[in-house]
Amino acid sequence: MTDTETNKTIRVWDPIVRIGHWVLVAGFFTAYFTGDEFFQQHLWAGYVVASTVAIRIVWGFIGPKHARFSSFVRSPAAIGAYLGGLMTGRAKRHVGHNPAGGAMILALLISLAGTAGTGMALYAVEDNKGPLAGIITASPQQAEPAYTGARGDDDDDAEGETGEHEGGEEMWEGLHSAFVYLTLALVALHVGGVVFSSLSHRENLVRAMVTGMKRPE
Repeated sequence: MTDTETNKTIRVWDPIVRIGHWVLVAGFFTAYFTGDEFFQQHLWAGYVVASTVAIRIVWGFIGPKHARFSSFVRSPAAIGAYLGGLMTGRAKRHVGHNPAGGAMILALLISLAGTAGTGMALYAVEDNKGPLAGIITASPQQAEPAYTGARGDDDDDAEGETGEHEGGEEMWEGLHSAFVYLTLALVALHVGGVVFSSLSHRENLVRAMVTGMKRPE
């Protein structure tokens, strides 16, 4: 980069923001495309997503200026005003995240946290493994039932208990799927927003998230 080019750009995105962004992209889609067929890869990709989300949340409070939530979390009115300006070509350019982008960051972090959290809960319920094992009740099929020596009410209780646990598995599986598809929808909106904002403000936002560099206001 020449001295002239350096004078035209400033460093906005620090390495934790940039690396975390692309790790989340890779981790989420690795988990999505592996699923049950490659469960270990799916599992570890989920752990990577969960860890990266946790780091990004902490970094949102202690990181540099443009990484902090305080720099890009805006009111619904500010978000609406920015989107309205984007439609008319009069939206104000922001060096950091614009109001709509900031809202999307929060939505994606919440959705990814929900995806990873419900996935770990499902793992605990089905296999009694993972960080939530012992916190989320495991399926009774994983434990050896005590021998009572007779059939009767005990069997009825066991069947009812099994039904409750199966219902729990279905609940966590449903929640996990819901968060996955919510995340996919948010990703699609995010990509569309990045393209639209890039064209509107005449800057390559994808490249900026790779290099960390943007032109100043």
